[in-house]
Amino acid sequence: MTNPLPGAIPTPAAMRRPAPTAAVAAPAASDPSKFGRVDADGTVVLLAPEGEVVVGQWVAGPPAEGLAFFGRKFDDLVVELDLTAARLSDGHTNAEQATLALTHVREAVTARAYVGDTSLLLTKISVLENAIEQAKVAQQAAKAAQKAAANAQRDALAVEAESLADSTNWKTTSERFASMIEEWKSLPRMDRSSEQEIWKRISAARAAFDKRRRAHFTEVESQRKDATSKKRELIASAEALANSTDWVNTSKKLRDLMQDWKNAPRTSKRDEDKLWKRFKAAQDAFYTNRIAVETAAEEELKINVPAKEALVVEAEAITIADNLKGAKQTLRSIQDRWDKAGDLPKADRDRLERRLKKVEDAIRAEEANSWKRSNPESRARAESTANAFADGLAKLEAQLSAAKAAGKSSDVTKLEATIASTKALLDAASAAAKEFKG
Repeated sequence: MTNPLPGAIPTPAAMRRPAPTAAVAAPAASDPSKFGRVDADGTVVLLAPEGEVVVGQWVAGPPAEGLAFFGRKFDDLVVELDLTAARLSDGHTNAEQATLALTHVREAVTARAYVGDTSLLLTKISVLENAIEQAKVAQQAAKAAQKAAANAQRDALAVEAESLADSTNWKTTSERFASMIEEWKSLPRMDRSSEQEIWKRISAARAAFDKRRRAHFTEVESQRKDATSKKRELIASAEALANSTDWVNTSKKLRDLMQDWKNAPRTSKRDEDKLWKRFKAAQDAFYTNRIAVETAAEEELKINVPAKEALVVEAEAITIADNLKGAKQTLRSIQDRWDKAGDLPKADRDRLERRLKKVEDAIRAEEANSWKRSNPESRARAESTANAFADGLAKLEAQLSAAKAAGKSSDVTKLEATIASTKALLDAASAAAKEFKG
């Protein structure tokens, strides 16, 4: 038996033809008898363009089966070329992967390990080569467009970063710079020099912002320390006054300390709350003591309420109109006894003092009216006014008589109206003059 060519003995696995993919319809099996033969000794011959070529040795069965086997190897190469071309066309593979498949077919054609139409394979190889070149051009164009888009996006990030360099919105801007880095990483790669130039801009903007942010918070921390120191001084002053019994002066001092506290800069929220609790505790201690003392004093003053209530009732019973002098004497007596009766609790002081003041106001008003009635100048003015109205009335009455005698009815009507109003004024002036006469 003739030895087969190396690598040309078929194995059971190799004899199983792979099923075609769904993307390419299975081609009709070729007729290997048109392009080769298997001799009686098992030699497999390919009728290639360059002549007869021994492509293998068949020892697994009849020559017809061997010819069919090597024909299927040809069909497999056709399927691989067609499938690669279809996948390249619909975008399911790229130029690099298609080139690998093309290389495999070329190697098989060079090795002449099949029986079939070599010219057809070469034509399909040529077509696939052209398709691969076109795909490479398209891929390069797409890659260039992708890089251009990435470059524009990176440049936009740089512009935004530069616009944020002077921001004082520390938290939001810090978060935005962090998210920019993640966006940068997610973008397609571009040429290194362009990337570095744009990255320098972002990095410089972020560094400028970070420098300002650190300076800001350093200053804030310094201010907080100063504020803490100032407020601790105010706390010490307040605590020194907590047990004072100088109610008036200490209250004023605590109010001044409170104003100083409000004017002082704020420290951190946590420290501010702790310091305020200490400051307020000192204030509360003083005011609690003062309220306790004042409450005790108020309780002691309640004993004076009945006496002063009785004095108010006595004052309200004074008759003023009939005996002003006596009313004033009685009021002075009540006022003397009021002062000697001691202080009143706040709850009763205003109530009783208002009632007593009402009596005092009434007596003062009556005294003013009495003086007005006894004033010689006022009396003289009142009598003069009454006399003037009387004289005027006499003249009007004389004019009325003359008008009636002359039969001037319109003058009579006017004079009668004037006389009526003059009489009313005379009556009022006479009453005032009489009042002054007592």
